[in-house]
Amino acid sequence: MLTQTSRYSFSPIVDRVPLQLPNRARVAVVLYLNIEHFPENIPGPAIVPGTTKFSPDPLNYGWRDYGQRVGFWRLAEMFEKLGVRASVLLNSDICLEYPQIVEAGKKLHWEWLGHGKNNSTFLNGLSPDDERRFIGDVVSTIAKSTGVPPKGWLGPFMSETFDTPDLLSEAGIEYLCDFSADDEPFPMKVNTGKRLLSMPYSVECNDLPSVLSFGITAGEFGQLIRDQFDVLYAESANRAKIMPICLHTFIAGQPFRAKHLAAALQYISSHDGVWFATSGEINTWFRESYGDRFD
Repeated sequence: MLTQTSRYSFSPIVDRVPLQLPNRARVAVVLYLNIEHFPENIPGPAIVPGTTKFSPDPLNYGWRDYGQRVGFWRLAEMFEKLGVRASVLLNSDICLEYPQIVEAGKKLHWEWLGHGKNNSTFLNGLSPDDERRFIGDVVSTIAKSTGVPPKGWLGPFMSETFDTPDLLSEAGIEYLCDFSADDEPFPMKVNTGKRLLSMPYSVECNDLPSVLSFGITAGEFGQLIRDQFDVLYAESANRAKIMPICLHTFIAGQPFRAKHLAAALQYISSHDGVWFATSGEINTWFRESYGDRFD
């Protein structure tokens, strides 16, 4: 069994041949949209942690449910106006609980990634056989609902077992977002299945920890996105970069945050050499252009 530290080799970014994005783009921006289901009888992310011990907990459940009822639709309209596509980290329960959301995303030609069954059921502690069935159920449910088997995966709350990468590859998953360890995709070692790619994701350019853990304001989150882009754009004069922006419908979808998110995305789009890509497009480009890095 491979461990976390043996899944990939240490490779300083300065020692690698610089990436070259399609059409001489300098920065590829990936908009990850977490669309998640939280069963009402299991505590989830909380705006007021003190009430999570209550059953029922309408304060936090309703706050999260705003994302499905309103926030999603606000963000979908925003992305459509900007002409960008989301890479959706999809709990498979969404397909069953909120099919209208999947239908809307299909019309916008969004990318679909597996994100577990719901965001209160984690992979840690599962036996290999149970985890294999779990992953298979998620992949088949999303494929049936969207019409396309997911090629990417983010564990619910980025949870894994030591077997997860092998089982994902076995199930046809081609890229994994759980390891936010780099500005570039990099190969991961797996025992079976297809070659697995680690795809850039961020736990800091991410609205959930920024708001719930760091306590930043809506305006500060917009500035965080701009600052992240400014540094990567400057560095991309010599080396192309990939910039993930990670969002949740019940956080970024709030009106006072959506305003600053839209302004930040408009700021980014005003620069030359920006490629608003889906994670699937990054996966395809990297495999076609840098497949030798798997060797």
